[in-house]
Amino acid sequence: MNPQKRREIFSRFQAANPAPTTELAFSSDFQLLIAVLLSAQTTDKAVNIATRKFFPSYGTPAAMYALGEERLAAFIRTIGLYKTKAKNVIATCKILLEQHQGEVPQTREALEALPGVGRKTANVVLNTAFGHPTIAVDTHIFRVSNRTGIAPGKDVVAVEKGLEKFIAPEFKLNAHHWLILHGRYICMARTPKCPQCGISDLCEYRKKTKV
Repeated sequence: MNPQKRREIFSRFQAANPAPTTELAFSSDFQLLIAVLLSAQTTDKAVNIATRKFFPSYGTPAAMYALGEERLAAFIRTIGLYKTKAKNVIATCKILLEQHQGEVPQTREALEALPGVGRKTANVVLNTAFGHPTIAVDTHIFRVSNRTGIAPGKDVVAVEKGLEKFIAPEFKLNAHHWLILHGRYICMARTPKCPQCGISDLCEYRKKTKV
């Protein structure tokens, strides 16, 4: 795919949705971090249903740490891997309180040192909370990048590097959100909605759907 096509793709994304953001519900940097940590292998909708039960009362590192692993697990039983996630969340709260004065760190290294926080989670937090032009590659973005030809790659790191290289600077801050929303609602895994796609004439996918 040539640079002109890529620029036009993101220009259209921008025109259609000038201020995209995450669909996770949160009211602080800390709550965003916890919501993203909980969202692994789970839908944002499922995470929001769970977090609305405890964020209002336990939405700070100190309050959530005091809540404890077992009580938190009871709140998040409806989401995947809830026992492991509860353990990681409480351990993360402890580190935030002991090492970061209860604040979410703003560096990749410090974020990835938190239990359960990998590269993707760190990128989402850096982007959404702190305005860094990072691109978190999940299954949706991996699929869209490869299927369209925007940034093909064999693994998520290769796709991330490709997107960082090919996307024009003015689009990088919002690129993650545009791509994930496109993958979630239009360029779906089994049957992409090509007739409803705003970039179908630019996309290089050879098996476009007609219905």
